Parts: sequence; C-alpha cells; structure tokens
Amino acid sequence: MHRQFILILLLLTSSLQAAEVISVAGTGQNEYSGDGGPATKAGVGNPFGVVIGPDEALYLCEVSNHVIRRIDPESGLLTTIAGTGEKGFSGDGGTATNAKLNEPYEVRFTQNGDMYFVEMMNAIVRKVDAKTGTISTVAGTGEHGFSGDHGPATKAKLNRPHSITFDADENLYICDIGNHRIRRANLKTGQIETFAGTGEKLKTPNGASVNGVPLNGPRALDFDGKHSLILALREGNALYRIDLNQGTIHHLAGTGQKGYSQSAPAKQAKLSGPKGVAIATNGDIYFADTESHTIRVYRAKTKMIETVVGDGKKGDGPDGGPLKCRLGRPHGICVDAVGNVYIGDSENHKVRMLQTH
Repeated sequence: MHRQFILILLLLTSSLQAAEVISVAGTGQNEYSGDGGPATKAGVGNPFGVVIGPDEALYLCEVSNHVIRRIDPESGLLTTIAGTGEKGFSGDGGTATNAKLNEPYEVRFTQNGDMYFVEMMNAIVRKVDAKTGTISTVAGTGEHGFSGDHGPATKAKLNRPHSITFDADENLYICDIGNHRIRRANLKTGQIETFAGTGEKLKTPNGASVNGVPLNGPRALDFDGKHSLILALREGNALYRIDLNQGTIHHLAGTGQKGYSQSAPAKQAKLSGPKGVAIATNGDIYFADTESHTIRVYRAKTKMIETVVGDGKKGDGPDGGPLKCRLGRPHGICVDAVGNVYIGDSENHKVRMLQTH
C-alpha cells in the first residue's frame, strides 16, 4: 500500500510539473528579424493566428510584419513562407515569399497541404499551393464592403475578415466580422454565400436555424473534425456550436456580458472579447479571451469555464506556472495532437506554449 501511494503521488507530481508555459518564438521586440535562426531569438511582430501544419511545424501570422512564418518542429528554426515584410497587396500568380500582404490574421491548411490565410486589411482570403508555392486570391476583391453572394468568391466584397476554417468537405468558412456574417465558399465551384448572420448586431437565439440568425461580432471559428463548428462572438461575448448536419446553432458559454472570473459554469460565465478558438481531441474548447489577457477553456465533460493561462491582468510572463504567466491581449490559439496549447501572445510579440504533456 505504501509503495502504491508513493507511485500515485509521483504520477500526480509529474502531471502538475508538466503544466507550464514556455516561450517558443519571439524576443518581445516588435520587429522583423531572425529568419533562418532559432525562433526564440527572432523578432516576431504582433503574432495572431497560429496553427500546426500537416508537416507538424508551427505556423504563425505576424500582423505588424505582414508575413507568415514557420517554425521547424525538429530544429526550432524560423523562416518566412509568405510575405516580404512590406505592407501591400501584390504577388498573385508568383511565389508567396515575393507577395505583399496586409495584416494576415489567421492561417489554416487543407488536407492536401494547401495553405489558406486571411488578410484583414486587404479584405481577402489567399491560398498558397502546396506543390508550387504559388499564391492566389480565393475570396474577396481587396475592397471592403458586402456583396457577391451566390457568385464567384473572388468578386465578392468582404468587410474585415478575421478567421477561417474548413469542414469535412473542405468548404471554406469566413468570419466576415464587419458584416456580422459567416460566409461560406465552395472551393470546388468557387461560389460564395452567406452561411449565417443577418448583418444585425443582435443576440443569437439558442437552438435557432443557422440560416438567417443574427451574429454579434463573429470573430473566430474552428471545426471539430466531425459535423460541428465552434464560433466565438467577440462583441457577443459568447461561444456557440453550429451543427452542420442539423443546420442549427447552440449556446455553449457566456452570458453576453463582458467580464472575467477564473472558473464558472459555462453559461453563467462572463467572457471578455474572445478572438481565437481551438478544439482539443477530447472535445475541450480553448479560447483566447483577449480583453482579460487569458487563455480559458470550456470543459466538454463538466460544462465549466476554467482559466488555464493568465490571471486576468495584462503582463509579460514570466514563463513557468500557467496562472502566474500574464499575457498581452492574446489573439490566436491552437492545440496539437497531444494537447499542448500554442498562443499568439500578440502585444508581447511572442508565441507561447502551454505544455500539458
């Protein structure tokens, strides 16, 4: 019995020690530097979207530097894979590293390895072909507005698009935040339509049909790999699940009022401008609660909201204990296959990892 107790204690201690925050990119300086060197010694500017690619590398969008960069999983070296570092809108039909971008916000991959990303200030979604490295625009005209439903996505106007994701059929979903809509582009036909949202900043009714439902600030999306999208509403301060089979939308978390508490039943919890969302393999939903400077999680089993990084106050670390590591308006978030959480710690100009394993 005594040996069993010691073994259990050691396992618990090991589990607790494993939960720590580590900086994986950025020096804290808002600059564009360090290409080809260690990510931790490179300047990264205002990182937003982060994602694990099909090659297991970590990809990050740098809003200040107008580039997308890659951290090699083996060497830890950082390289630019899209953008020149100069703000603009050019380069379609050429190599992605010769193209000018304007505030890339989020990046995703299709099953064949093609990379898609949103440029909010250019009001477009672009694609980098996995085989050729060629960049092209797949949605948006470059002009902010609302038009083009039921026509070619490249002739449709978007208004400050922020987040993208794909479903099982690789339809592209776009948080068209300035229009308070989610747009859906069929990549096979090239056509675009409004999937959800009326343009009105009203509360979203629970259980309603997704067609014609109002959305107040649709800011972030993720796909669960089955038949649901998770949606974060920034102005609505809430999380919703969209059932793609039933065509309905369901309230998961948030009262609609802005606020913060370390732990609370999900539907009674106040959120504070969530801007990034990611689903773990066990169904837990992590999100960047930007205005409270924290990473929080919706526990699928308990229906509780918990804080996993930060204490509700803005700061820069220190690395180590998750609840003592302060963040600076985090935006992007992703979860790897074993449950480690990567964070675009935007105003600290770093990418951090909550190491859980």
